Amino acid sequence: MTKNNSGQKLIVTIVKKEKAKKVVHASTLAGAQGGTTLFGKGFRMDEKKRFLGIPVEREREVILTLVSNSIYESVMEAIIDSAKLNRPRHGIGFVIDTKNISGINHMIGLGLEAEQNAGEDVMQVEKQKLSYDLIVTIVNKGDAEKVVDASKEAGAEGGTILTGRGTGIHEKAKLFNILIEPEKEVVLTLIVKEKCDGVLHAIERGARLDEPGRGIAFVLDVERTVGINHLLNQQWSEDMKE
Repeated sequence: MTKNNSGQKLIVTIVKKEKAKKVVHASTLAGAQGGTTLFGKGFRMDEKKRFLGIPVEREREVILTLVSNSIYESVMEAIIDSAKLNRPRHGIGFVIDTKNISGINHMIGLGLEAEQNAGEDVMQVEKQKLSYDLIVTIVNKGDAEKVVDASKEAGAEGGTILTGRGTGIHEKAKLFNILIEPEKEVVLTLIVKEKCDGVLHAIERGARLDEPGRGIAFVLDVERTVGINHLLNQQWSEDMKE
């Protein structure tokens, strides 16, 4: 298996249902080789979870797009324009730097690009007034609401819930001698760095992550965000004036 330290970036875009195709199409026109779409649920601080006693779920689509530094800016701008991320409540996007990649060199010629860019300076992403972290929490099915409630109380503005399956040393349930893979929920919480520790501790307490088999949480550094700065940066500027 071949790996490259080639400075690839992972663009994560979260939009409303049925908007992912438009994002993937725009990103491929800008040079990306495609993307992966996941389905989930979204929540915001100002949204009610229930209406007339019925749970209200906002369906979301999460697009993962891996691109090289040479086309990162053009792909990012194409995604912003296609999904209208510069407008309130159209979705959000953020960028995570990757250390190593494998399995796609034959598609995009990363080996050659790495040599060509070896002597070049690493591209600087757009500076922002606020920096963010991404908290990824993986819990058993049904526990995502505990994570959401805890993160909101600690100051998180929203997040996205994905579903999946997982196995661990504490999960060996069987039915008729058939191993059952427990369903999992993955909660993505984008948070200002200054609030990250507080929100992470709140999630740990709320979801009881310190108990075996309850779940895990980890933090990823985010280079750039779009779709939320128009509100938070405005608040930051007002605080600085006081």
